[in-house]
Amino acid sequence: MQITASLVKELRERTGSGMMECKKALQETGGNIETAIEAMRKSGVAKAEKKAGRIAAEGIILIKQDAEANRAAIVEVNCETDFVAKDASFQGFAKRVADFVESMQPADLDELKKLAAGSDRTLEAERMELVARIGENISVRRFEVIHCKGDNMGIYLHGTRIGVLVDMDGGDPELAKDIAMHIAASRPVCVNEAGIPVDMLAREKDIYTVQAADSGKPAEIVKKMVNGRIRKFIGEITLLGQPFVKDPDQTVESVLRTNSAEVLGFVRYEVGEGIERKVDNFVEEVMAQAKS
Repeated sequence: MQITASLVKELRERTGSGMMECKKALQETGGNIETAIEAMRKSGVAKAEKKAGRIAAEGIILIKQDAEANRAAIVEVNCETDFVAKDASFQGFAKRVADFVESMQPADLDELKKLAAGSDRTLEAERMELVARIGENISVRRFEVIHCKGDNMGIYLHGTRIGVLVDMDGGDPELAKDIAMHIAASRPVCVNEAGIPVDMLAREKDIYTVQAADSGKPAEIVKKMVNGRIRKFIGEITLLGQPFVKDPDQTVESVLRTNSAEVLGFVRYEVGEGIERKVDNFVEEVMAQAKS
Protein backbone atom coordinates (compact mmCIF):
# COMPACT_ATOMS: atom_id res chain seq x y z
CA MET A 1 0.00 0.00 0.00
CA GLN A 2 1.26 3.50 -0.84
CA ILE A 3 2.01 5.62 2.24
CA THR A 4 0.46 8.96 1.37
CA ALA A 5 1.19 12.32 2.96
CA SER A 6 -2.40 12.53 4.23
CA LEU A 7 -2.04 9.15 5.98
CA VAL A 8 1.18 10.28 7.68
CA LYS A 9 -0.50 13.56 8.66
CA GLU A 10 -3.44 11.72 10.24
CA LEU A 11 -1.12 9.47 12.25
CA ARG A 12 0.90 12.48 13.42
CA GLU A 13 -2.27 14.23 14.60
CA ARG A 14 -3.45 11.15 16.47
CA THR A 15 -0.13 10.29 18.13
CA GLY A 16 1.81 13.55 18.28
CA SER A 17 4.90 11.70 16.97
CA GLY A 18 7.39 12.90 14.37
CA MET A 19 6.82 12.59 10.63
CA MET A 20 9.58 10.04 9.99
CA GLU A 21 8.48 7.89 12.94
CA CYS A 22 4.90 7.89 11.63
CA LYS A 23 5.99 7.07 8.10
CA LYS A 24 8.16 4.18 9.34
CA ALA A 25 5.31 2.77 11.46
CA LEU A 26 2.93 2.89 8.49
CA GLN A 27 5.44 1.19 6.23
CA GLU A 28 5.96 -1.58 8.78
CA THR A 29 2.21 -2.16 9.16
CA GLY A 30 1.28 -1.95 5.47
CA GLY A 31 -0.47 1.38 5.89
CA ASN A 32 -2.87 0.14 8.58
CA ILE A 33 -3.18 3.19 10.80
CA GLU A 34 -4.77 1.41 13.78
CA THR A 35 -2.06 -1.27 13.82
CA ALA A 36 0.56 1.46 13.45
CA ILE A 37 -0.83 3.29 16.50
CA GLU A 38 -0.76 0.09 18.56
CA ALA A 39 2.83 -0.65 17.50
CA MET A 40 3.92 2.91 18.32
CA ARG A 41 2.31 2.71 21.75
CA LYS A 42 4.16 -0.54 22.49
CA SER A 43 7.39 1.04 21.30
CA GLY A 44 6.69 4.08 23.45
CA VAL A 45 6.33 1.93 26.58
CA ALA A 46 9.71 0.33 25.92
CA LYS A 47 11.36 3.72 25.43
CA ALA A 48 9.74 5.11 28.57
CA GLU A 49 10.98 2.19 30.68
CA LYS A 50 14.56 2.85 29.51
CA LYS A 51 14.30 6.48 30.65
CA ALA A 52 12.61 5.73 33.99
CA GLY A 53 15.87 5.76 35.96
CA ARG A 54 16.99 9.18 34.79
CA ILE A 55 16.77 12.07 37.26
CA ALA A 56 13.80 14.38 36.69
CA ALA A 57 14.36 17.42 38.91
CA GLU A 58 12.87 20.16 36.71
CA GLY A 59 9.17 20.63 36.00
CA ILE A 60 6.21 22.67 37.19
CA ILE A 61 3.88 23.18 40.15
CA LEU A 62 0.17 23.55 39.43
CA ILE A 63 -2.83 24.39 41.62
CA LYS A 64 -6.44 23.58 40.73
CA GLN A 65 -9.21 25.05 42.89
CA ASP A 66 -12.88 24.26 43.29
CA ALA A 67 -14.12 27.40 45.05
CA GLU A 68 -17.65 26.07 45.56
CA ALA A 69 -16.36 22.95 47.30
CA ASN A 70 -13.78 25.02 49.21
CA ARG A 71 -11.13 22.59 47.98
CA ALA A 72 -7.86 22.85 46.07
CA ALA A 73 -5.19 20.48 44.78
CA ILE A 74 -1.47 21.14 44.38
CA VAL A 75 0.71 18.88 42.22
CA GLU A 76 4.34 18.61 41.11
CA VAL A 77 5.10 17.09 37.72
CA ASN A 78 8.77 16.64 36.85
CA CYS A 79 10.93 16.39 33.75
CA GLU A 80 14.69 16.48 33.16
CA THR A 81 15.22 19.95 31.68
CA ASP A 82 13.77 23.43 31.96
CA PHE A 83 13.31 23.40 28.17
CA VAL A 84 10.79 20.53 28.37
CA ALA A 85 9.10 22.16 31.40
CA LYS A 86 8.03 24.93 28.99
CA ASP A 87 6.83 22.49 26.31
CA ALA A 88 3.09 22.74 25.53
CA SER A 89 2.60 18.95 25.52
CA PHE A 90 4.28 18.57 28.90
CA GLN A 91 2.28 21.44 30.40
CA GLY A 92 -0.94 20.03 28.94
CA PHE A 93 -0.26 16.67 30.58
CA ALA A 94 0.55 18.35 33.91
CA LYS A 95 -2.70 20.32 33.74
CA ARG A 96 -4.66 17.11 33.19
CA VAL A 97 -2.94 15.59 36.21
CA ALA A 98 -4.01 18.58 38.34
CA ASP A 99 -7.58 18.31 37.03
CA PHE A 100 -7.70 14.59 37.85
CA VAL A 101 -6.29 15.09 41.35
CA GLU A 102 -8.72 17.88 42.22
CA SER A 103 -11.84 16.25 40.78
CA MET A 104 -11.23 12.58 41.65
CA GLN A 105 -9.03 12.95 44.76
CA PRO A 106 -7.07 9.70 44.41
CA ALA A 107 -5.61 8.25 47.59
CA ASP A 108 -2.05 8.04 46.29
CA LEU A 109 0.16 8.05 43.19
CA ASP A 110 -0.62 4.42 42.37
CA GLU A 111 -4.34 5.14 42.29
CA LEU A 112 -3.74 8.29 40.22
CA LYS A 113 -1.79 6.32 37.58
CA LYS A 114 -4.72 3.96 37.06
CA LEU A 115 -7.27 6.70 36.36
CA ALA A 116 -8.61 6.74 32.81
CA ALA A 117 -7.26 9.62 30.72
CA GLY A 118 -9.33 8.62 27.71
CA SER A 119 -11.54 5.90 26.36
CA ASP A 120 -8.68 3.44 25.91
CA ARG A 121 -5.80 4.46 28.17
CA THR A 122 -4.82 5.39 31.71
CA LEU A 123 -3.03 8.51 32.86
CA GLU A 124 0.10 6.37 33.27
CA ALA A 125 -0.14 5.21 29.64
CA GLU A 126 -0.40 8.84 28.55
CA ARG A 127 2.69 9.69 30.61
CA MET A 128 4.71 6.89 29.03
CA GLU A 129 3.68 7.93 25.53
CA LEU A 130 4.76 11.48 26.34
CA VAL A 131 8.15 10.20 27.59
CA ALA A 132 8.66 8.34 24.32
CA ARG A 133 7.65 11.37 22.23
CA ILE A 134 9.60 14.04 24.13
CA GLY A 135 12.65 11.92 24.94
CA GLU A 136 12.93 12.76 28.64
CA ASN A 137 11.89 11.03 31.84
CA ILE A 138 8.63 12.56 33.10
CA SER A 139 7.08 11.78 36.46
CA VAL A 140 4.21 12.83 38.67
CA ARG A 141 6.14 13.28 41.89
CA ARG A 142 3.54 14.27 44.48
CA PHE A 143 0.18 15.88 45.10
CA GLU A 144 -2.03 16.98 47.95
CA VAL A 145 -5.66 18.01 48.24
CA ILE A 146 -6.63 20.61 50.83
CA HIS A 147 -10.23 20.63 52.10
CA CYS A 148 -10.37 24.07 53.65
CA LYS A 149 -11.80 24.01 57.18
CA GLY A 150 -11.45 27.76 57.71
CA ASP A 151 -13.15 30.80 56.16
CA ASN A 152 -10.44 31.59 53.63
CA MET A 153 -8.10 29.70 51.35
CA GLY A 154 -4.84 31.38 50.41
CA ILE A 155 -3.39 30.45 47.03
CA TYR A 156 -0.11 31.66 45.59
CA LEU A 157 1.93 30.54 42.59
CA HIS A 158 5.38 31.99 41.99
CA GLY A 159 5.61 31.37 38.26
CA THR A 160 5.45 27.61 37.88
CA ARG A 161 8.21 26.73 40.36
CA ILE A 162 6.67 27.42 43.79
CA GLY A 163 3.10 26.86 44.91
CA VAL A 164 1.39 27.40 48.27
CA LEU A 165 -2.03 26.56 49.69
CA VAL A 166 -3.14 28.00 53.04
CA ASP A 167 -6.16 27.04 55.14
CA MET A 168 -7.00 30.11 57.25
CA ASP A 169 -9.83 30.78 59.68
CA GLY A 170 -10.88 34.41 60.06
CA GLY A 171 -9.25 37.37 58.35
CA ASP A 172 -10.10 37.91 54.68
CA PRO A 173 -9.07 36.57 51.22
CA GLU A 174 -6.40 39.24 50.78
CA LEU A 175 -4.69 38.34 54.05
CA ALA A 176 -4.87 34.63 53.15
CA LYS A 177 -3.08 35.35 49.88
CA ASP A 178 -0.47 37.50 51.67
CA ILE A 179 0.24 34.64 54.09
CA ALA A 180 0.58 32.25 51.15
CA MET A 181 3.04 34.66 49.52
CA HIS A 182 4.99 34.90 52.78
CA ILE A 183 5.23 31.10 52.98
CA ALA A 184 6.50 30.94 49.40
CA ALA A 185 9.27 33.42 50.22
CA SER A 186 10.21 32.38 53.78
CA ARG A 187 9.88 28.56 53.65
CA PRO A 188 8.52 27.83 57.14
CA VAL A 189 8.61 24.17 58.12
CA CYS A 190 5.32 24.25 60.03
CA VAL A 191 2.76 26.60 61.56
CA ASN A 192 4.05 26.60 65.16
CA GLU A 193 6.44 24.86 67.55
CA ALA A 194 4.11 21.89 68.03
CA GLY A 195 4.55 20.97 64.38
CA ILE A 196 8.36 20.80 64.38
CA PRO A 197 9.62 17.23 63.81
CA VAL A 198 11.13 15.87 67.03
CA ASP A 199 14.29 14.63 65.31
CA MET A 200 14.91 18.03 63.71
CA LEU A 201 14.72 19.82 67.07
CA ALA A 202 16.93 17.19 68.77
CA ARG A 203 19.55 17.46 66.02
CA GLU A 204 19.75 21.25 66.33
CA LYS A 205 19.94 21.03 70.12
CA ASP A 206 22.86 18.58 69.90
CA ILE A 207 24.73 20.90 67.52
CA TYR A 208 24.18 23.97 69.71
CA THR A 209 25.19 22.04 72.85
CA VAL A 210 28.52 21.00 71.33
CA GLN A 211 29.18 24.52 70.05
CA ALA A 212 28.34 26.11 73.40
CA ALA A 213 30.40 23.56 75.35
CA ASP A 214 33.46 24.45 73.25
CA SER A 215 33.20 28.03 74.53
CA GLY A 216 34.55 26.92 77.93
CA LYS A 217 31.79 28.74 79.81
CA PRO A 218 30.14 27.31 83.00
CA ALA A 219 27.39 24.70 82.58
CA GLU A 220 24.56 27.04 83.58
CA ILE A 221 25.71 29.61 80.98
CA VAL A 222 25.99 26.88 78.35
CA LYS A 223 22.42 25.82 79.11
CA LYS A 224 21.15 29.40 78.66
CA MET A 225 23.10 29.75 75.41
CA VAL A 226 21.56 26.53 74.04
CA ASN A 227 18.04 27.53 75.07
CA GLY A 228 18.47 30.94 73.48
CA ARG A 229 19.64 29.45 70.18
CA ILE A 230 16.81 26.93 70.21
CA ARG A 231 14.25 29.73 70.68
CA LYS A 232 15.81 31.62 67.76
CA PHE A 233 15.75 28.47 65.61
CA ILE A 234 12.07 27.89 66.40
CA GLY A 235 11.28 31.47 65.41
CA GLU A 236 13.11 31.05 62.10
CA ILE A 237 11.39 27.85 60.96
CA THR A 238 7.83 28.32 62.25
CA LEU A 239 5.34 30.44 60.34
CA LEU A 240 4.11 32.25 63.46
CA GLY A 241 7.61 33.14 64.59
CA GLN A 242 8.86 34.60 61.30
CA PRO A 243 8.94 38.34 60.50
CA PHE A 244 6.08 39.06 58.07
CA VAL A 245 7.50 39.71 54.57
CA LYS A 246 5.25 42.74 53.97
CA ASP A 247 6.04 44.24 57.38
CA PRO A 248 9.23 42.79 58.95
CA ASP A 249 8.64 44.78 62.14
CA GLN A 250 5.79 42.38 62.94
CA THR A 251 5.78 38.60 63.22
CA VAL A 252 3.22 36.60 61.28
CA GLU A 253 1.66 35.69 64.62
CA SER A 254 1.02 39.33 65.50
CA VAL A 255 -0.39 40.07 62.02
CA LEU A 256 -2.82 37.16 62.35
CA ARG A 257 -3.82 38.21 65.88
CA THR A 258 -4.51 41.78 64.73
CA ASN A 259 -6.80 40.44 61.99
CA SER A 260 -8.50 37.83 64.23
CA ALA A 261 -7.17 35.08 61.98
CA GLU A 262 -5.59 31.66 62.48
CA VAL A 263 -3.66 29.49 60.04
CA LEU A 264 -4.94 25.94 60.35
CA GLY A 265 -2.43 24.46 57.93
CA PHE A 266 -0.49 24.99 54.73
CA VAL A 267 1.27 23.15 51.91
CA ARG A 268 4.32 24.51 50.10
CA TYR A 269 5.80 22.84 47.01
CA GLU A 270 8.94 23.88 45.17
CA VAL A 271 10.08 22.19 41.98
CA GLY A 272 12.81 19.63 42.59
CA GLU A 273 13.23 20.26 46.32
CA GLY A 274 14.84 17.26 47.99
CA ILE A 275 15.85 15.62 44.71
CA GLU A 276 19.56 14.90 44.44
CA ARG A 277 20.63 16.27 41.08
CA LYS A 278 23.40 14.69 39.09
CA VAL A 279 26.32 17.06 38.54
CA ASP A 280 28.38 16.21 35.49
CA ASN A 281 32.10 16.90 35.68
CA PHE A 282 32.89 17.38 32.01
CA VAL A 283 36.62 17.93 32.64
CA GLU A 284 36.94 14.53 34.34
CA GLU A 285 34.81 12.96 31.61
CA VAL A 286 37.05 14.32 28.84
CA MET A 287 40.19 13.30 30.73
CA ALA A 288 38.87 9.77 31.20
CA GLN A 289 38.09 9.49 27.49
CA ALA A 290 41.53 10.85 26.58
CA LYS A 291 43.25 8.28 28.82
CA SER A 292 41.25 5.42 27.33
